[in-house]
Amino acid sequence: MQTAVDVEEVSSRQTPAHLRRRRICTRCIYDETVGGIRFDAEGVCNYCHTIDQLRIEYATGTPEGEKRLQVLIDRMRQDGRNKKYDCVVGVSGGTDSSFMIAKAVEWGLRPLAVHYDNTWNTAIATENIKKVLGKLGVDLYTHVVDNKEADDIIKSFFKASVPDLDCATDIALAETLYRAADTYGVAYILEGHSYIAEGISPLGTLYMDGKYIRSVHKLYGTMPMRTYPNMPFWTFMKWILLKRIKKIRPLWYIGYSKTEARAFLEREFGWQYYGGHHLENRITAFHHSYYNPMKFGIDNRNNSLSASVRAGLLSRDEALMEFAEPPHMEPDLLEYFKKRLGLSDEEFASTMALPAKSYRDYPTYKRTFERLRPLFFLLAKVNLVPMSFYIKYTSKSEI
Repeated sequence: MQTAVDVEEVSSRQTPAHLRRRRICTRCIYDETVGGIRFDAEGVCNYCHTIDQLRIEYATGTPEGEKRLQVLIDRMRQDGRNKKYDCVVGVSGGTDSSFMIAKAVEWGLRPLAVHYDNTWNTAIATENIKKVLGKLGVDLYTHVVDNKEADDIIKSFFKASVPDLDCATDIALAETLYRAADTYGVAYILEGHSYIAEGISPLGTLYMDGKYIRSVHKLYGTMPMRTYPNMPFWTFMKWILLKRIKKIRPLWYIGYSKTEARAFLEREFGWQYYGGHHLENRITAFHHSYYNPMKFGIDNRNNSLSASVRAGLLSRDEALMEFAEPPHMEPDLLEYFKKRLGLSDEEFASTMALPAKSYRDYPTYKRTFERLRPLFFLLAKVNLVPMSFYIKYTSKSEI
């Protein structure tokens, strides 16, 4: 049986020098720099064990998992009677959300597509949304934030020197989904997340909540938030406790291959791939492909590559070799980021050189989430919050 040290030795003939010096999980490619990571006696990391537990709990990719999902679909149809829509589905033009909306229609649901436009969409993403929704005949609900306001929030997080540069987009999408569901009296939000394809990102690489956004923007922003849909704690509680809007992740129950999903979308809709995970949006692309790797040494591709290894789609050495290659990035994206945020070369360089900070350096709801851990466990069991929220945000560790 291999230990973590053994694998480092086995892989050393092929693995780049900067990875050879790190202890790496014997199953995936997470290494000792990943926040909250622990290794068991066999060198397997706690993230792999968490994924194993989810696979059992959700019966993922088995007839039992499909049966459980069918029960949820039937309930959505029943609760959607006399309403225009059964569920809302967030769409970005990316693989997972495009596949999710197509499957929702295939399952006989009447979804409303919801898009939060942070004004950094690529042309490919916009076209993908049009192609998929147009062929499916699905209505689209969009919230467009003022572009100067969006940039002011992004610039605030850049100045805050934290690795959560684009977390405002995720909170805004969550809030927009709740608002759309409430507007049309819909009780279900379908999310296209797959822990099989993406793993679970450690909190140290991406944290978000409404208080964090407000506090960072208050410190570094230059204009008021007027069109940005933030989600304070009591608004979050209203959506889940008073409105009882559930979040369902169908891809947690069924077998899912991102490669097969892309082929399906290209064949059925003329959908176009954009080169990498979450690269359909330019700020997300800059965040993942330049900002985090260059400033924090964080390369978020380890999430999806580790997931591919766990799923048997890549060997561990193949994943390590791909991880050693630099992330894909549009040639003009760095200059676009600086120009759009009004940053001179000197200001950009000096801000990039600031000491690294994290969400722990700013006011957040994290301790509140931790104190309410038993409540959120119960809410996760009935799909009122995602199980990944309970696992990550209510734990005192960094997972």
